[in-house]
Amino acid sequence: MNKVLYIDDASSMRKLVNLVIGKEFELTMAENGQEALEAMKKTAFDVILSDVNMPVMDGLTFLEKARNLNDYRFVPILMMTTEASPEMKAQGKALGATGWIVKPFNPDNLANIIRKVL
Repeated sequence: MNKVLYIDDASSMRKLVNLVIGKEFELTMAENGQEALEAMKKTAFDVILSDVNMPVMDGLTFLEKARNLNDYRFVPILMMTTEASPEMKAQGKALGATGWIVKPFNPDNLANIIRKVL
């Protein structure tokens, strides 16, 4: 079973993502980028989904730090956020985001998107 790390400070979003993909993927949750980096030291993830706007460490800072880790240079990292501006997407792409999913997302498509980037 593929391992997915989902990073979001909103507990309602973590519950929703668990409901939508928790049966198909081994899911680990983090509330911010700092927690996610700690989890990445203990487990090798196949795909990472991250919100952008979070306390402690935001998603773009997390993305930059994750891409500097040798083990995560080529792991798909999808940004899942309400941020939809072309500037924000360009910044994410420049930092190494594999893709950009705008919330609210279509629950039926999330597993397909993950399978596609695997």
